[in-house]
Amino acid sequence: MTREPIYRRWRVTGMALLCAVGVLAGCATGPQSDPRDPIEPFNRGVSRFNDAVDVAVLKPVATAYAEVTPDPVRTAVGNFFGNLRDIWSFLNATAQGRAEDAAVTFLRVGVNTAFGFGGLLDIASDMRLYRVSADFGQTLGVWGMPAGPYLVLPIWGPSTLRDTVGMGVEASGDLVMGVGDVATRNTLYTLRAVETRAGLLRAGAVLDEAALDKYSFTREVFLQRRQSVIDSQRNRDAE
Repeated sequence: MTREPIYRRWRVTGMALLCAVGVLAGCATGPQSDPRDPIEPFNRGVSRFNDAVDVAVLKPVATAYAEVTPDPVRTAVGNFFGNLRDIWSFLNATAQGRAEDAAVTFLRVGVNTAFGFGGLLDIASDMRLYRVSADFGQTLGVWGMPAGPYLVLPIWGPSTLRDTVGMGVEASGDLVMGVGDVATRNTLYTLRAVETRAGLLRAGAVLDEAALDKYSFTREVFLQRRQSVIDSQRNRDAE
């Protein structure tokens, strides 16, 4: 009962945000277009740009990083940034009413921060406190905000209007942003980006080999996965 005003507020906000891409949608739609992707020509252009940047810069750097960095070091780096993400997951699981997931994530952060050298070691998983993923885009969906049109963001890749809003909120509270020393902060940003891309090397190779139309395949997988997470939580709430 107490959530209903929030649902209404985000429905209204979502409709207002849809107007922001209305002009592009009107110019880009065609008779064969996917209604979830009204600005497909624009998105395909951004996707081609992202692919070019990836081929020229991101993938070579990530490949070199994966080849020269010892596995224990990579694991520690991934654990550290995963621990930071867990803080946001805890906040979003709480906001979504996922009490059990929030409790597990809270314990994960506490254990790994206190006993895992700030998150470099993932002791919590050894204790069967497994990682739960929750972000603000999901939270907005659970609260009733519509997904809006599919968007491909420069560098970041697949998103929706709702998820873009969620990313903006989480970016404003990024703990790395709070690091005072500029050089250290930039190093952390770069290291996180390279580690993230290195983690996708195998999946990217499979995608390149399997998909006849990489753009459409990526869009379908992304939209279905995002919607399934939100539907699952709504079904839980309805029980």
